[in-house]
Amino acid sequence: MAAWPGLIQHYREYLPVTNNTPVITLNEGNTPLIKACHVQEVVQPQVDLYFKFEGANPSGSFKDRGMTMAISKAMEEGSKAVICASTGNTSASAAAYSARAGVGAIVIIPEGKIAMGKLAQAMIHGAMVVQVEGNFDDALDIVKGLVEKHKFALVNSINPYRIEGQKTAAFEVCDQLGSQPDYHAMPVGNAGNVTAYWKGYKEFHGKGKISSLPVMLGFQAAGAAPIVIDKPVINPETVATAIRIGNPASWKGALEARDESGGRIEAVTDEEILSAYKFIASREGVFCEPASAASLAGVIKLSKKGFFREGNTVVCTLTGHGLKDPDNAIMISDPPVKVASTITAVEEVLKGCCI
Repeated sequence: MAAWPGLIQHYREYLPVTNNTPVITLNEGNTPLIKACHVQEVVQPQVDLYFKFEGANPSGSFKDRGMTMAISKAMEEGSKAVICASTGNTSASAAAYSARAGVGAIVIIPEGKIAMGKLAQAMIHGAMVVQVEGNFDDALDIVKGLVEKHKFALVNSINPYRIEGQKTAAFEVCDQLGSQPDYHAMPVGNAGNVTAYWKGYKEFHGKGKISSLPVMLGFQAAGAAPIVIDKPVINPETVATAIRIGNPASWKGALEARDESGGRIEAVTDEEILSAYKFIASREGVFCEPASAASLAGVIKLSKKGFFREGNTVVCTLTGHGLKDPDNAIMISDPPVKVASTITAVEEVLKGCCI
């Protein structure tokens, strides 16, 4: 079997690339679709639920799908530097792919609103990291202004090539399942992902690769749910930093995905997100970042309302790896038990647990 070449080469016929496009790749894509084993404990009736684990991408998030396209096209256009605003994952991915391409990367992040794992990635890959007062939306406004004045390639999801790359995750879901799911659930922050998945599903359907289209389900954090309340949130707040966005760049695309598929975009609380986050790790063995768990949190919430039918196929996108945000994992977990360095002392604490 040939080695996976990266998503551009694998899905080239569906992407806006030519023989003149220098493919900048870290062999992203081909992420696992993991069938849940214990989800019947929290979702009823029983459904076939799968996790599309995008944390397995090279920089640890789904952003790599769009970034391989955005950076490749920036190189084709002769860009000498790229720039983005980020709550973390975009900055990590942009820094990694820029390093691969040999061009400069500038990332503008909201001060104090980024998980340390993601900040560390951007820094170690050599990006110029600028922290600004305010939130993600303020950072994106600054980036837009800089792009108007300087010849930087903007690689946020308002860059259409980002959406082109990210749509390949929908192709993979269909290829891995052998068909389309009944429902596809995902977190919604800047809304590029739900927009991209819907584009991918429609393209596969148009090519006759799948027989029908899934219903798209998007979930925002309750403290950062502008699409749900139908107006921007000036000061978004949520423990799920990756979706702490008050004015999504792909708002229109998210609404189209919802409406055309007959789906929903709803809000889940931080408590619901953290509960799902812990369940995915402790019962399913998959360590995702908190924002990722908004997808399962939403599915659990809808299941309590009798939304699903027995045997439905449901895919939940887990957008990023849990190691990007270890502080929250430690915060909600039991601390290590300290004992003397003897077998007897360890046996004592194991009584009633494993002995």
